[in-house]
Amino acid sequence: MFRAFLTTLVTLAYVFVMGPPVLIYAAITGNGDPVYKVGILGARMALWLAGARLEIHGRDRIPRGRPVVFMANHQSNCDPPALLVSLPPVLVMVKKEFYRVPVIGRGMVACGFICVDRRNREQALEAVEKGVAALKAGKSFLVYPEGTRSLDGRLQSFKKGVFVMALKAGAPIVPISVSGSNKIMPKGKFVMRPGRVRITFHEPVPTEGLRVEDRQVIIDRVRQAILAGLEKDEWPVKQ
Repeated sequence: MFRAFLTTLVTLAYVFVMGPPVLIYAAITGNGDPVYKVGILGARMALWLAGARLEIHGRDRIPRGRPVVFMANHQSNCDPPALLVSLPPVLVMVKKEFYRVPVIGRGMVACGFICVDRRNREQALEAVEKGVAALKAGKSFLVYPEGTRSLDGRLQSFKKGVFVMALKAGAPIVPISVSGSNKIMPKGKFVMRPGRVRITFHEPVPTEGLRVEDRQVIIDRVRQAILAGLEKDEWPVKQ
């Protein structure tokens, strides 16, 4: 309990001390890179303080020199910091509720993250098109094809929007399996417990030359790859 309290206290202090100066800098210069770097440093610190140990496999499978769509399963709020410290610089599709969080919300705007309103179909389609434009401009993305966190750590069904984004941009998809984070921070809990998170990068799934109509084939390939890196108690009950 003390460790969780200390992690929360130090992380909040870091956000409110380090956040405003870099946000002001980003507002003046239009450069959000320092905000991203401060965020990554804070994520590393929070994971270390919480005792979250990352076990990373297959990072050499990430394509070099081109934009990529990283697609990971989503077990808990531990996933974003664990993945962001394991990836090269990326943009993220973020649900709009997180933009209301003080300092952090402004930081996501400064970094160019894309807001998604899951209840507004028109806005969700607009977010996909923004993602396509960013990919074509050379930016990589981290997305969660399930659309939301799993209640019990088991893999859920996939939404199609992020696959449409990758197909329209012709960007390869790198499936990522995140295993164990639900035990560290189950949905509904606000603190991380010590434990291990295993992150497995799989072989890229190419999309170049394919059409949006081919998305189900790509969805199935990505889903099977992610399943291969999960424990049996993280598989869906019905496959």
